[in-house]
Amino acid sequence: QVQLVESGGGLVQAGGSLRLSCTASGRTFSNYAMGWFRQAPGKEREFVAGSSGSGRATAYADSVKGRFTISRDNAKSTSYLQMNSLKPEDTAVYYCAAADRATVVHTTPRAYDYWGQGTQVTVSS
Repeated sequence: QVQLVESGGGLVQAGGSLRLSCTASGRTFSNYAMGWFRQAPGKEREFVAGSSGSGRATAYADSVKGRFTISRDNAKSTSYLQMNSLKPEDTAVYYCAAADRATVVHTTPRAYDYWGQGTQVTVSS
């Protein structure tokens, strides 16, 4: 079992940056693949970025490629999502998730076993 706590959300103007953090407690952090998802009002939860347990493999949604970067510090049991050049359409609740299968990057919600509570990101135009 692992518990995930996100932080770093907030209100930012278009073109600005935010860094989200997701800190895990429980088992060894490198045993989990990590992912970030987001959900806007009235929309389904969508994949944003993911990394394998080692961090060597990553994947991104097309809508955030070149603007967002996922990283992890296994010594600190923390996953990060650096978000640059933010747009109003990035406004959503952002969730981090952990998957027991750590060797690959997962892009679907059903692949993840544990979820954080979410953090709100609002981008004003």
